[in-house]
Amino acid sequence: MKRKLGAHDNLKIVIQQEGNKFTVKETSTFRSTEIVFTLGVNFEYSLADGTELSGTWTLEGNKLVGNFTRKDNGKELKAFREVVGDELIQTYIYEGVEAKRIFKRG
Repeated sequence: MKRKLGAHDNLKIVIQQEGNKFTVKETSTFRSTEIVFTLGVNFEYSLADGTELSGTWTLEGNKLVGNFTRKDNGKELKAFREVVGDELIQTYIYEGVEAKRIFKRG
């Protein structure tokens, strides 16, 4: 059921950078969140499905790279966000499975 709802969430992402501090605003049909983090500094975050994570974002070239650990089972989640042309490509890797989502500049 969550996957079917997720297919229609109309998610919009705005990323703002001030030096090493980032603010990511995610707005969808179902929820709105604002995440503030500093590169290399550990922080806690909850995914849309309620999964709680702890980890860091770093910057490798023009790509944001996230290394997170799930609080419920200790497993690793890797995340990547990269702007290519007019698209934001968001990639998650969890237990060997890769998922990509592409956002168009609005």
